Formats: sequence, C-alpha cells, structure tokens
Amino acid sequence: MSKPLVVMKDVNKHFGDLHVLQDINLEVATGEVVILIGPSGSGKSTLCRTINRLETFESGSITIDGEELPKEGKELAALRADVGMVFQSFNLFAHKTILENVTLGPIKVRGLKKADAEKRARELLERVGIAHQADKYPAQLSGGQQQRVAIARSLAMDPKVMLFDEPTSALDPEMINEVLDVMVELARSGMTMVVVTHEMGFARKVAHRVVFLSDGQIVEQGTPEEFFTNPQSDRAKDFLGKILTH
Repeated sequence: MSKPLVVMKDVNKHFGDLHVLQDINLEVATGEVVILIGPSGSGKSTLCRTINRLETFESGSITIDGEELPKEGKELAALRADVGMVFQSFNLFAHKTILENVTLGPIKVRGLKKADAEKRARELLERVGIAHQADKYPAQLSGGQQQRVAIARSLAMDPKVMLFDEPTSALDPEMINEVLDVMVELARSGMTMVVVTHEMGFARKVAHRVVFLSDGQIVEQGTPEEFFTNPQSDRAKDFLGKILTH
C-alpha cells in the first residue's frame, strides 16, 4: 500500500460522560476504500466527522497527507477543502441552481475562473448522471439526484479524500442504488474514501477494508471477505447475525 493519507492516532472524544471515541487508531492509504460499520451509537459517524474536524476531539492527533489538523481558522478551511464530505442530508443551497451549487466552492475557495469552474462542474454532473439538470434548483430534483449533486460538488474541489456519512440513509429505497452506483464508480477510479454505511452489499463490493466499531472502539478490521465470512469477535458475529439473516 502507498503511504497513509489519513492517520488517526489515539483519538478520544466525549459527549458529556459518554466516551464516544476511545483511543481510535486508523490509517487510510491513498486510493484505499475503508468502510466503517457497526451498530447504532458505535461512533462511526463521529469518527468520520472528526476527520475534517466537524466534530472536535479532546486528545490524539489526525493528519491528512502529512499535515496535522489545525484547530480552526484559515488553515482548517484550507485543509477541509482537501476533504470532501457527503452527508445523510444533501446540504445544497436551495436558492442556487445545481450548476451554481457545484461551482461555488471552486470559485470561492480554489480561485477558479467562473468559465473553468462551470466547464468542470458540467463534466462532473455528467459523471454522476445529471448533466441535464444543471439549471434546475435542488427542490426540483429527487433525493437521489440531490445526493448525486452533493457528490459532484465535493468532487469539484478536487479533494484528496472523500468522507461519506451514511449517504443513502435518508433516501427512498429506489434511489439508493443510483447513489451507490456513483460511489462504486468513484471507488474504482482510485478515490480515497471513508464511508459510513448500512449497505452491506456495497461494502462487500467496494471496500478494501471493513472497520467494525462498537461502543466507540475499533473492534476488528479486515477485508470484506474476511470480515463477512469469518468475523473474529463476538460483537461482530452478533452484529452480522442480526443484519444478515433478513
């Protein structure tokens, strides 16, 4: 594997008395797809959101491409630009068109000329299958389409790593695959990805590594083949038993 792009060392976080991340150590290599799974409340989303400091943490360190995460300010904004993030909710600007949503960051943060940003945005909208919707507003699109816009918007910043926090959990079932298909294509193109998801078929298909969390700890990790066919820990066996029997 190439050198690690994301390195989490002894990361701890509390919400009040609740120790939601306990001594998390995780490395993600360039081009690697790491899928975080585990029961509700296991800390998956919190872990994902600490990688670009949407969640603060009390101790430990996180580096991205060799740079330690700054606490705040311009440096944090610059670093965040290298980390794409796609959430459950699409977080698009309602009063801006799809094209404007995708070009805003590159123009404002990366300093791209409007024409160049629009050309790139149209290419990305084509890639996620919604080029024909460029002049519409988010409310005119389905949830699956909006989430694909959100992915294109993140890609427009040319990030080094993409974080996905349960990107399909707010979608109707018939829209889930259209978003997962885009993510599969992204994974195959070599994008470094950290994905929190309940979609086990997707995890099996694209993960280089599955990381299983429970109660704020990384309990075990391995290839999808190893993890799904031969989980080592009782907690993982119990979790898989509950979700794979239906």
